[in-house]
Amino acid sequence: HVQLVESGGGSVQAGGSLKLSCITSQYMSRNCGEAWHRQAPGKERELMASVSREGDTFYANSVLGRFTISRDNAQNTLELQMDNLTIADTARYYCAASFGGPSWRPCNYWGQGTQVTVS
Repeated sequence: HVQLVESGGGSVQAGGSLKLSCITSQYMSRNCGEAWHRQAPGKERELMASVSREGDTFYANSVLGRFTISRDNAQNTLELQMDNLTIADTARYYCAASFGGPSWRPCNYWGQGTQVTVS
């Protein structure tokens, strides 16, 4: 059972910054698009940012210009730099290698999540 491992969550004041990191795997780096999702209490999980194997990025409107997603395929890591955080960014953040991959082994790997609390 493959699982991603996130780190870097914590508590921060509004306007501050945090950087989340995620350890993936060689298979994911070679085959999967990767993403960060978040889920706030009482709300559905939502996609925040994604990056393809080729480096194409997508950001949700709510974080565009404040969050930056990056991947290092040589180090098998995925990161999310979060700047100018607001209370609305409080949530549990999940790393995922969740799209792409061959038909016989599609990418659908998730971490346990890391809590981000903004006050």
